[in-house]
Amino acid sequence: MIVKRPTFSLRPTITHSILETVLKRCHIYKQFKQILSQMILTGFINDTFAASRLLKFSTDSPFIHVNYSQKIFTHIEYPNGFIYNTMMRAYLQTTNPERVMSVYKFMLQNYDEPDNFSYPILLQSCSLRLAEFEGKLIQAQVLKMGFGIDVYINNTLITMYAVCGNLSDARRVFDESPVLDLVSWNSILAGYVSSGDIEEAKYIYDRMPERNIIASNSMIVLFGRKGNVVEALRLFNEMTEKDLVSWSALISCYEKNDMHEEALAIFKAMNANKVIVDEVMVISVLSACCHLAVVKIGKSIHGLVLKIGLSSYINLQNALIHMYSSGRELMDAQKLFGDGCCLDQISWNSMINGYVTSGEIEKAKALFDSMPEKDIVSWTVMISGYVQNERFDESLTLFQKMQLDGIRPDETTLVSVLSACTHLSALDQGRWIHAYIKRTSININVILGTTLIDMYMKFGFIESALEIFHEMKERRVSTWNALILGLALNGLVNESLNMFSEMHESGVVPNEITFIAVLAACRHMGLVDDGRNYFNSMINEHRIEPNVKHYGCMVDLLGRAGMLKEAEDLIKEMPMPPDVSTWGALLGACKKYGDKEMGERVGRRLIEIQPDHEGFHVLLSNIYASKGNWNDVIELREVMMQQGVVKTPGCSMIEANGTVHEFLAGDKSHPQIEAIEQMLDEIAYRLKMDGYAPNTHEVHLDIDEEEKEINLFRHSEKLAIAFGLVTISHPAPIRIMKNLRICNDCHTAAKLISQSFDREIVVRDRHRFHHFKQGSCSCMDYW
Repeated sequence: MIVKRPTFSLRPTITHSILETVLKRCHIYKQFKQILSQMILTGFINDTFAASRLLKFSTDSPFIHVNYSQKIFTHIEYPNGFIYNTMMRAYLQTTNPERVMSVYKFMLQNYDEPDNFSYPILLQSCSLRLAEFEGKLIQAQVLKMGFGIDVYINNTLITMYAVCGNLSDARRVFDESPVLDLVSWNSILAGYVSSGDIEEAKYIYDRMPERNIIASNSMIVLFGRKGNVVEALRLFNEMTEKDLVSWSALISCYEKNDMHEEALAIFKAMNANKVIVDEVMVISVLSACCHLAVVKIGKSIHGLVLKIGLSSYINLQNALIHMYSSGRELMDAQKLFGDGCCLDQISWNSMINGYVTSGEIEKAKALFDSMPEKDIVSWTVMISGYVQNERFDESLTLFQKMQLDGIRPDETTLVSVLSACTHLSALDQGRWIHAYIKRTSININVILGTTLIDMYMKFGFIESALEIFHEMKERRVSTWNALILGLALNGLVNESLNMFSEMHESGVVPNEITFIAVLAACRHMGLVDDGRNYFNSMINEHRIEPNVKHYGCMVDLLGRAGMLKEAEDLIKEMPMPPDVSTWGALLGACKKYGDKEMGERVGRRLIEIQPDHEGFHVLLSNIYASKGNWNDVIELREVMMQQGVVKTPGCSMIEANGTVHEFLAGDKSHPQIEAIEQMLDEIAYRLKMDGYAPNTHEVHLDIDEEEKEINLFRHSEKLAIAFGLVTISHPAPIRIMKNLRICNDCHTAAKLISQSFDREIVVRDRHRFHHFKQGSCSCMDYW
């Protein structure tokens, strides 16, 4: 249908040349409004050419809003293709791509046809909105109108499909294009680079008739992202011409692949070539300085930043604050933070994290409280800071305040909170957080899933830990390690070792920590031959050099099995100096098996190595007491007093009704002490009826037997068990966390209590779990 437009006769007061001159002199919005008013009053706005010049000026001017340009557009009675394209391009450039299509529809309704300049704009709007279906419709119109041979349109089609993730259609357009220019090759290459398809990207790059810097830089970025640093460097060296992006891409490649020294070396080479740096490159280099803890080099880079005038960039300021704070140069970080004129959320968070990293938790909290606005990172940094500084109660309190403020936690926040729950034995809180994760559909990533497994294992909830493990879509070696060690600590040694075999079969490569977990499983059940085999397999099959912890596990394994001489010989053969834990394992074995001579020798050696360690003093004192050498006991305790060595009291924690209760040995301060005392009497009566006799050898004091029996019944775990029987209803298990190793007498008593009261009792001591049920323990009396 052809519409005949009316003609008109108008003698405007301004001409095209006058309009051009006036627009060139127009620099403010008020002047422009005057020009527009005059054109409307005179009717000159209906002159299509004049209207097109006015609209073009409006859309290009920084002081005119796009909505005002839209009003001008609606006043134009007879728009042409140039005017439609100008308005669509204006929406595209002002991040209003959804309104491009409305102009296009208006164009079609007026029976005006788009031209070869219209379609690229429409396709770019589809790219920005990821509107692939609309892009396909536009492509159909392109073919219908005969623009299928236009290289510019085909290039935007390639980009549109690539951005939308449809590389097959992008490639089809590329392959079917009758004309290909450099933009065509770069567009399809950019699509493959963006998707990470290194094989197709290399195929395209190798066949490019002309390789420009843009293509080579893209390939360096892709190689870096895929960890192929050698190829990235080879390509960089082959480039006859390099720009700033080339150097930045290679530095970023090294930095992202943890090759921080190489990143700094390339930066120095770039400076030697007198390439002017930008803020993006400097940020990558400062990140390398942080990882290498080379604050001195970072300071020299800071000097370069000041010299070339880049210090005003906020992202660069934040990188410098992070570099100084992570390097514990807090005064420099504080100065940058205090002098910053355009601080953002990252600036505040970086400074708080710097205080946290340096242990300045009070300064971190003061800065946190003074923040004008807090985001999820601010809360997470502060909560994790409390956890890192072992202030677990305060981390949970802050987490509760965070929720009251309406901030939704993310995976990182919850990892810290769950760690606090584990340390505080706050099982109910930990289970509530797990329920919250399920209720809010928070993604359980590898770190969060591993933390949940670790928490449940340390509370003895093996089924819950296994359930999470099997539900996880992605598992890393850390996940398997948490499960293997958790099963071992809970006495499920066979299941732990079977899980190690399953891990091996699934293709996950074990690391040093894996073998510490496996050796721990062996030592918890006295599997000496298996332990030796795993130790040798680690060295010969997996090529992992054993460290002091692995040797410590083997010494502990041999010592627990009574093979004290072999354990001592292994210590002498170690390729590195043994640590105090290794000697301590042997000392504990000497006490267990009554080798008083070796125990005294090892104990004295340990006190020489670490004179402030109360545990070694206590063990040596116990060995003296077992030999009846009370004078030596008194002398050793006097030395402890002189050196300020204080014996850590036994402490047991139990959670009841959402509150964690703490008991010390001989504690009488609990509000329910009367009920606890009555329950202790009931326990003593029942156990006596079952033939229990207190193991007074556990009390290494020069007192009579009756006093020793009373002393034994005031151990912290017995107080906690009595409290659990009073407050926790059957059949819920009584779960206790103890800071020291459970003694033989308490272990025997717990077995009998579980049978006499028909209650499951779970005790996690310093070394492992003990699941007491119907008179037996999961450790099978081997601990």
